[in-house]
Amino acid sequence: MIEAFYKSKEWALWAYGGALALIVSLWMQVQMTVAINEWYGKFYDLLQNATDYVDKPQEGISQLYDQLVSLQYVLTGFEGTPSFAVIAFPYIALAIFTGWFTRIYGLRWREAITFNYIPKWQAVDQEIEGASQRIQEDCNRWSRLIESLGLQVIRSIMTLIAFIPILYGFSDKVDIPIIRDIEGSLVWLTLLISLGGLVLSWFVGWKLPGLEYNNQRVEAAFRKDLVLGEDDKANYAQSDTLSELFLGIRFNNQRLYLHYGYFDCWVTFYDQFMIIAPYLIMGPGLFTGVITLGVLVQVSNAFSKVHDGFALFLHNWTTITELRSIWKRLHEFEANLAKHLEAK
Repeated sequence: MIEAFYKSKEWALWAYGGALALIVSLWMQVQMTVAINEWYGKFYDLLQNATDYVDKPQEGISQLYDQLVSLQYVLTGFEGTPSFAVIAFPYIALAIFTGWFTRIYGLRWREAITFNYIPKWQAVDQEIEGASQRIQEDCNRWSRLIESLGLQVIRSIMTLIAFIPILYGFSDKVDIPIIRDIEGSLVWLTLLISLGGLVLSWFVGWKLPGLEYNNQRVEAAFRKDLVLGEDDKANYAQSDTLSELFLGIRFNNQRLYLHYGYFDCWVTFYDQFMIIAPYLIMGPGLFTGVITLGVLVQVSNAFSKVHDGFALFLHNWTTITELRSIWKRLHEFEANLAKHLEAK
């Protein structure tokens, strides 16, 4: 799976050149999110002080629109503070390009794996169970999941690199006893909460990979009988056989849904808590005058970014579970190909 793309001269340009292009694109997007976080501080401070402009409303309204849609930053040679529009619109364009290029990258990876398997499979005389599904469906799903999850992993790493120093710098604004005496307290709290949630999620979702793997096996058996019935309905695709096969699908899916049910319950509770966590930590400082509304919003946004980076695997547990089951099936397929080729 990995070697077919990254250790092939034929695919080297796509594998490494494409990866570099994606990394540069993601780095630029992360820098824009940092700029937006800085913009939050000034914008929400302006809103907090809106009553100062009661006697001169036009000045306040002018500042409001300058913060939102002004192009002055571009017209003056990128000097001063960019408006939201100057940051957001290039971000949107870059995000669209990144999404499109990532899909193309995943397609090339799928092509590399597929045509690495096909010659080996054609050279094997013995029948390998589920070979067509491995080559067609699993390669397709592997590339699609990798393009989604891989992009998120790289983005999360860059986001952590960019936002941890910001969160660390705001730690001296914490006004809660004990916590305020810890240097970099916001970073440590985020790390503790996120890793704690990840460990708990590992135990809550312990059985999911195995159930997902079993689910693919029963689905494959049902689909195979239907495919054989297309050419020979006399011997295949009989109602009794299909009913028995579907009984296995129903049983396994019901178990899978049950385990996903309590896993989703845990993740939903955890995510709702993380929404209010930065306000629980930083909120008192707003009333004691240590911070302003703009700082509170900046901290909340930075806290969310850092937590999302740490909690990447938690928020993508279902995807990771599916990816692990695909990895297991493709690894077994590769082992079977190698075994039969060695026996020839």
